[in-house]
Amino acid sequence: MSNLIEHARRELALVETGPDGDRALADSILKAVEGFDSYSGHSGGSASVATEWLNRLLQFKNLSPLTNDPNEWMNVCEQSGYEMWQSNRCPEAFSHDGGNTYWLLSEGAHSGNRQPIHTSVKV
Repeated sequence: MSNLIEHARRELALVETGPDGDRALADSILKAVEGFDSYSGHSGGSASVATEWLNRLLQFKNLSPLTNDPNEWMNVCEQSGYEMWQSNRCPEAFSHDGGNTYWLLSEGAHSGNRQPIHTSVKV
């Protein structure tokens, strides 16, 4: 067993036995750690990239810039008489022009305040 898996088992055992301990959650996290550990080519650099990618993916964030590809955007308001698109890759990204430009909910923007506006990568 690697040092990383041993560390994860020890730490997860401490939190899963607490008052709000959840064995199923601990097991799923341990499987993710084991998956990460299964790649034997990690160096300090690749491990930091992999953990950043995993963190972003677990938060439903995109790993590369959004594009204006129509397959990346779905019209979510066509029934209401106006058009607004939501990104399939980044659920907090919305657009009024089919994905050419967009705004992010995490930046305080909404359909009445579309600032700041981001420009998608053209495909």
